[in-house]
Amino acid sequence: MKSKLKDKAIDLRKQGLSYSEILKKIPVAKSTLSDWLHSVGLSKNQKQRITEKKLAAIKRGGEAKRRKRIEKTKKIKIKAISEIGRIDKNNLWFMGIMLYWAEGAKEKEYSPGQSVSFSNSDPMMIRIFLKWLKECLKIPEKKISLEIYIHETHRERVKETQKYWSGVTGFPEDKFDKIYYKKDKLIGNRKNKGENYHGLVRIKVKESTDLNRKIAGWIEGICIQCGVV
Repeated sequence: MKSKLKDKAIDLRKQGLSYSEILKKIPVAKSTLSDWLHSVGLSKNQKQRITEKKLAAIKRGGEAKRRKRIEKTKKIKIKAISEIGRIDKNNLWFMGIMLYWAEGAKEKEYSPGQSVSFSNSDPMMIRIFLKWLKECLKIPEKKISLEIYIHETHRERVKETQKYWSGVTGFPEDKFDKIYYKKDKLIGNRKNKGENYHGLVRIKVKESTDLNRKIAGWIEGICIQCGVV
């Protein structure tokens, strides 16, 4: 019986079947199959077929892992979203302060007179910061200026970029009248090169040096209340 199974295994191997394919037809241990087949030669086409099968199996495994990861991420995010309760104006006030602490321009002793200036490429962060300025600090829109910073290799996409940020912020396209171009390095690993790249927006508040100092005070007050200073 074992001899017949071995002969069948060798015949299948000569047909170009992989070990996994043969094991589905012949129920023996993989180590036994390996002993039977280690001396069986394969043609170039047979080797190529087995290689292609292995690569296809790896790809299927990778796709399955990717789908599993996406589904897991989706479940985690849905649960996390449900954990966020209602955000009132006081919550938003603290959120804006922390955003500015992370991404806003601060006044330096060697460079006094810094107005409120906030830069980012994340559209949701830009929206929340503008909401903070308008609703918590009561800054009128006429005091808000918007600038776009984009790599010079995207000069031909300026109108598209203005339209994009207009949609994000709710401000008209002509509000983004100041465009600054950043030089691209000849060699670099920058990933933001495709159609989803829209540069970043700098939000500036006119005549806001004292407001910047006030924000600095709020930040220091938070540190004191948290007991970290």
